[in-house]
Amino acid sequence: MNAGGRRDVDAAAFRETSRHWTTGVALITTRHDEEVFAKTVSSLCTLSLNPPLVSVAVDLRSPLVTAVRAAGSYAVSVLGDRQRHLARRFAAPGAGRALGIFTGAPMRTEATGAPVLEDCLAWFDCRLHSVLPGGDHALLVGRVTAAGSAPGEPLLYHDGTFRLLGLEPDHTVPAGARR
Repeated sequence: MNAGGRRDVDAAAFRETSRHWTTGVALITTRHDEEVFAKTVSSLCTLSLNPPLVSVAVDLRSPLVTAVRAAGSYAVSVLGDRQRHLARRFAAPGAGRALGIFTGAPMRTEATGAPVLEDCLAWFDCRLHSVLPGGDHALLVGRVTAAGSAPGEPLLYHDGTFRLLGLEPDHTVPAGARR
């Protein structure tokens, strides 16, 4: 029971319910000393326009959290529909740490020196603003120092699998309008 005397939802029910939230897929990367770290995430959130802030939730056990704290910067590369192989690769435990740049995943640097994935749909290069507790995850809040995007279709995550858009966009709501 929680402090209010109510029962918390059990972890299995929470996980199963959460799988029905469809989200984009991104790769968070950082460089610390000679090592590059990368991890697939589906928790990217834009927080603020002024100042420009984004957040990403990363498992506390991931060495990426320690590396981001030490480096003071990270990049988020939003994956496109042709980058499913990268999403799978960097979702696997232990696959996101290497000396130098990852073979098979071309990257470049922007303002902070954190690696940005080439040919991604969009990217945010961030200085670490703060690290907030989030249960078994750390919420990495970054101040965006540079950003960019390219045309293309997003890679999505729903019900435990990577998916692609299947329908034409709904143009009944004007672009920029609040839904």
